[in-house]
Amino acid sequence: MAKAVAASRRPLLARVLTSPGGAIGAVLVAAVVLTAVFAPVLAPTDPFAIAGPSLAAPSAAHPMGTDALGRDTFSGVVHGARTSMLVAGAVGVLVLLIGGTVGVLAGYRGGRLDDVLMRMTEFVQVLPVFFLAIVVIALFGPGLDRLILVLGLSSWELLARVVRAEVLALREREFVEAARATGASAMRIVVREILPNALPAALVYLGLLLAQVMLIEASLGFLGLGDPNAISWGYLASEAQQFLRVAWWLSFFPGLAIVAAVLGLNLLSDALTDVLGGRR
Repeated sequence: MAKAVAASRRPLLARVLTSPGGAIGAVLVAAVVLTAVFAPVLAPTDPFAIAGPSLAAPSAAHPMGTDALGRDTFSGVVHGARTSMLVAGAVGVLVLLIGGTVGVLAGYRGGRLDDVLMRMTEFVQVLPVFFLAIVVIALFGPGLDRLILVLGLSSWELLARVVRAEVLALREREFVEAARATGASAMRIVVREILPNALPAALVYLGLLLAQVMLIEASLGFLGLGDPNAISWGYLASEAQQFLRVAWWLSFFPGLAIVAAVLGLNLLSDALTDVLGGRR
């Protein structure tokens, strides 16, 4: 019993990292993030520059080989991490701002405002995000800014529901009632008492959402609908299609990068779910 209480008092991140899945997920996500941050340092050449012979197998000069134009695949994979993290991070910020605000307002205020916000949430929830992104790109042209906006504005509804559920459970708790009794304003109660306790549950869903965003971005790049000025893992996989039998490395390494990023986010989210559920 004492051990369980002591474990529950440890920081949330420390408890997540004690699980094998959480530790592996943290390593994978950290590797992708660091690769994205230090992409200009890690990449030996510009990803669009011709750096060697065409379709050269992996070697000391080109650890992941080259493509049909002689471009270094390792540089492409490294810069592709930056594109994926940029899209996922920006979408995550938008989703947190929109979904968090809607969830807090609906859960804390309740009444008619709750009904209106939940109906709006249900409308957004039925939108087909992937096909909506295709339509927007077809109408306005490819671009990371348009992709971030359409994904951010159409992916916040489930996070809003998660936050609302947490706020509904927290707003009648003893520490919230104590804050009201001391004369704290509604804003102070939400910011100081409710949000810190609702945020971990929202982060669980956010991790899963970011993995989904990465897959959508890679899928659009694979279909040729990505930003032509930004290298991406989906674009690299698309370029490798016609060389699957003669250049295995062109599809293997971008695919491995996608699997590592998505798997890392899912493992972290699962570990966080276990910790919040009291099973750790």
